[in-house]
Amino acid sequence: MVNSELIIALIPLLPLIGFLLISLFVNRISKSLASLIATGSVLVSFLLAVIIFIKLIGLPVDQRVIQVNIFNWISVEDFSAKISFLIDPLSSLMLLIITGVGFLIHVYSIGYMHNDEASNRFFSYLNLFVFFMLLLVMGSNYLLLFVGWEGVGLCSYLLIGFWFKNKEYTYAANKAFIMNRIGDLGLIVGVILIFIHFGSIEYSSVLQAVSKQGGSEILTLITILLFVGAMGKSAQIPLYTWLPDAMAGPTPVSALIHAATMVTAGIYMVARNNILYTLSPISLNLILIVGLITALFAATIALTQNDIKKVLAYSTVSQLGLMFVALGVGAYSTGIFHMTTHAFFKALLFLAAGSVIHGMQGEQDIRNMGGLRKYLPITFYVFFIGVLAISGIPPFAGFFSKDEILAKAFEHSPVVYGLALLTSLLTVFYMFRLLFLTFFGNARATEEVKHHIHESPKSMTIPLIVLAILSLVGGWIGIPEVLGGSNQVGEFLDPVFTSSQVLLSEHALSRSTEIILMSVVVVSTLILIGVAYSIYVSKNTVPQKENSTLSPFHTLLYNKYYIDELYDSVIVKPLKKIAKVFYRLIEKSGIDFMVNTFGNSIVSGSKFARLLQAGDIAFYIFAMVIGIIVLIATGGLMK
Repeated sequence: MVNSELIIALIPLLPLIGFLLISLFVNRISKSLASLIATGSVLVSFLLAVIIFIKLIGLPVDQRVIQVNIFNWISVEDFSAKISFLIDPLSSLMLLIITGVGFLIHVYSIGYMHNDEASNRFFSYLNLFVFFMLLLVMGSNYLLLFVGWEGVGLCSYLLIGFWFKNKEYTYAANKAFIMNRIGDLGLIVGVILIFIHFGSIEYSSVLQAVSKQGGSEILTLITILLFVGAMGKSAQIPLYTWLPDAMAGPTPVSALIHAATMVTAGIYMVARNNILYTLSPISLNLILIVGLITALFAATIALTQNDIKKVLAYSTVSQLGLMFVALGVGAYSTGIFHMTTHAFFKALLFLAAGSVIHGMQGEQDIRNMGGLRKYLPITFYVFFIGVLAISGIPPFAGFFSKDEILAKAFEHSPVVYGLALLTSLLTVFYMFRLLFLTFFGNARATEEVKHHIHESPKSMTIPLIVLAILSLVGGWIGIPEVLGGSNQVGEFLDPVFTSSQVLLSEHALSRSTEIILMSVVVVSTLILIGVAYSIYVSKNTVPQKENSTLSPFHTLLYNKYYIDELYDSVIVKPLKKIAKVFYRLIEKSGIDFMVNTFGNSIVSGSKFARLLQAGDIAFYIFAMVIGIIVLIATGGLMK
């Protein structure tokens, strides 16, 4: 039998090899070979991740940890860092999500990017993205976490701006990269403080030391700084505006960022450091408040957006907010459970949206769609399943994970529950608005577009069908006890959060209360679906164009509360003015002046010196004699 350590090492190594092979021979291999290498490497990584997952389940509950030391990376005085991997229930579940959903996105990309001249480069970037995300979740220390963290930031920049000839796409890539650097500064300072305070950057050493020392002011500072990093990666207020603009990249990129990589990094990081946050109540409350505000804020914006991918983007921001709500109330396994189901239905929704865009010849405005269910039947049904899942309709995946978040929120505070419930209901309305405007009613596309509308190829529809099945059954692993289940996700993840569960006081809901809360959510959801149907199907209401008369509140939501404009006025423009002042003072008056002054002197001197190099032997002998005299004279003076 193959050694487990070798299997674990190969999981991230295979996508890296795929990236190197495609990059080195990017112009020498065919598109089909490049896609085969990229997709095959992720598939094998997924199969290896399944093997490790099964092996982990076979171990006793208190021994489900495998650590693999590859080699010593850095050793300087008291500081040391290893290339080593930590596999436990949390990281093994992340491996399945990253490689499983990542593989389906790779397969989908074969059809989606078929006609793109740079598809080889695209697949190499996808492989690199998967590698860095795997490194992020598998690393046994904070430095490897940071390397993976920065790596996925780089790959998001490369993929969002993949079509770099379009200046708007390049701007979106720059925006994502710069905004994430702001968050990453908080993360790296937090990691530095961890080493200074605990003398190690290994998870095991730090978490053991924290358990002994307990909470402190420095621990609160560390956890807040780490969360600043999570705000950037997982798009929370105020560092969320990059994610909706990330739609500039090809649709498979959007699915990969929103479902399997990048935005899940912040959720994973907080869950990995659960004991640090449990011992820092201020930080937990901050996470809860930021998550609640972000979830509700993004949901209201999604109500009025007309770009099919923008609606889904703000939906992701909102759902991430709900995950942080779960983490903020100490329900760490619940947050990871919702992240898992979200990976299924959000990947499905984005890829289905890509299928719509593909069939509509690049059109993304839902006001120009309508009636597409008869043109794109497979896409319609899978999109419908995705909408049912994210809306929390039983028995689809989103129902179980979202219901668990709402139950934990109710245990914590009725106010938190009310705001989380409002966010959930807004999600139902804007998602069915999106479904009805896209697939129901009269076809609003031009005759030319109608003539070319066609269902996507099998390489795109088969991954959609698989994701649709996962969006249906994926939540069954977390069926609550009140419905006759055992919540296998919670039981599997519990060993990772044991220390936190001991410290957190839990007030379990009664059976009747839990059933009432479920009933309220389901009934409210069905009512809102009926309202959306009445508005957008029965009355055939189509959103007005931008130049039409809109109510002030609708205009405010449509323009996303003018947050981008606020950032531009308060931060971007002043920094540009400061940069211009520095440019004139330092670059022009300083550096250029010095370069020009010394440069002119050197040029003048060289013009004179070149006259001495005339090839006159008599002059050279004369110069040598003078030089010898000078050397003798200076030597005598020195004595």
